[in-house]
Amino acid sequence: MGEIDWDLLSSYAGLITLAGVSVFVGAFGSLPSPKDSNGVSVYGDDEENMDRVSSSDAWLFPLFGSAALLGLYTIVKVFGTDWINWFLGWYFSVAGIGSVWKSSIFLARYILGPRRWTQFSKSNISIRYNYKTVFFLSWRTPSLFLLPIAAIPSALYSFSSFNRKSVLLTDILALSFTHNALSVLKIDSFQTGSILLSGLFFYDIWWVFGTEVMVKVATNLDVPIKLLWPKSVAFASNQGFTMLGLGDVVIPGTFVALALRYDYSRSLRTGSFRKPYFHASLGAYVLGLIAAFSAMYMFEAAQPALLYLSPACILSLFATAVLRKELDTVWSWSDDPTQISTIAINKEK
Repeated sequence: MGEIDWDLLSSYAGLITLAGVSVFVGAFGSLPSPKDSNGVSVYGDDEENMDRVSSSDAWLFPLFGSAALLGLYTIVKVFGTDWINWFLGWYFSVAGIGSVWKSSIFLARYILGPRRWTQFSKSNISIRYNYKTVFFLSWRTPSLFLLPIAAIPSALYSFSSFNRKSVLLTDILALSFTHNALSVLKIDSFQTGSILLSGLFFYDIWWVFGTEVMVKVATNLDVPIKLLWPKSVAFASNQGFTMLGLGDVVIPGTFVALALRYDYSRSLRTGSFRKPYFHASLGAYVLGLIAAFSAMYMFEAAQPALLYLSPACILSLFATAVLRKELDTVWSWSDDPTQISTIAINKEK
């Protein structure tokens, strides 16, 4: 190797920090919201009771991912990138308004706390058909003021000369997508998580090392589905950017978030919210990223991040469970929100 490229190393460090913080915040966003004395969410949502990804679903992720990837690759090869970037750019701009809005509401709730947040007036819209609710939207007064602010990144991304190549705009939108994905996309057990990470382990290896498909799509689509960082200590953009696909944040991030929810479920019985599994899995995720970028730096070639992240996350779980002599309990545990809510309510009584 020649001289150390500090610009490139600083870029890798920036991406690792950005991804690690994103997973950390998203994991806490996946926790059940605080409940009132009647067991009802103080925020008026019911996201923790949404369906979880099961083991039967996990097997399909590599298949659906491959089909989507091949579809995008075919479009890029046959029709070029102009119209698909235009279409996806508009799609993600519109989706970005809702995504940034939701993330900003989460941040406002965290800053104000549940007690102050619930003091603001609340409004609901409900659409029912045949006595069944088909649409429900609930918000409090600060949410209305946050909406126009949340639209600014998407507006700049779509209309401003401060164009889509902007690292700041791309990362704001990408981070909001990551946060909301981790808050909503939840796996039901560590067995499912292991199946998901194992399947995508082989998926990532094949599409990066076996073909040009992954690299071609990632480098030609100009949409906020990746984290970017300038290859410059001074944040100059003329040297280009390093990038990390959101799949390499969200997929292992769901496993880290599950570890935090497991720690939370334990705390309902013990009364102490210690986080050994969360800290182990988050640390493994960061170490996996370091390994991936180190290989990229040494071999000067794109690396399938899940080649490093999947084993790191799975092994961290098993190692922690074995050391704590809890392997059977951890492996058989299921993230059942109904059971967790029941335990919390009974404990309050």
